[in-house]
Amino acid sequence: MKDNNTLPGLEATFNEKGETVSPKLPEGTKNFLIDIDGTVCDDVPNEEPERMGTVLPYPDALKILNKWFEEGHIITFFTSRTEEHRNVTETWLLKHGFKYHAILFGKPRGGNYHWIDNHIVKATRFKGKFTDLVIKKEEIEVFKS
Repeated sequence: MKDNNTLPGLEATFNEKGETVSPKLPEGTKNFLIDIDGTVCDDVPNEEPERMGTVLPYPDALKILNKWFEEGHIITFFTSRTEEHRNVTETWLLKHGFKYHAILFGKPRGGNYHWIDNHIVKATRFKGKFTDLVIKKEEIEVFKS
């Protein structure tokens, strides 16, 4: 269920000079970016999009993602699929009852991602089961000061 109309109001933010910068979400709202293949269902490569007609979602993924959506968090799927796979992808998400706000197509293929952004980024590697998230301290790579 694509639902662009329920995005929480973004809050205006300003830098130290008083200039407008990118807005932020309300306190406590998370912006989840979630891969599709191999994360919410079996890994279906771009070269075999017809398999999306038969692959089933991981039940724990459907349950947790829809729970996060209902709690007011932003759910955006991102995928290495191209725009030509939009229809089969959105049809599959709708058929299985996923609630979400948007889909981003064209994620680079091959894994080993290193995301660099001017905003805080938290990454959670999917290892076979969706559950509620817990806070745990881990070692991370950062830019040298």
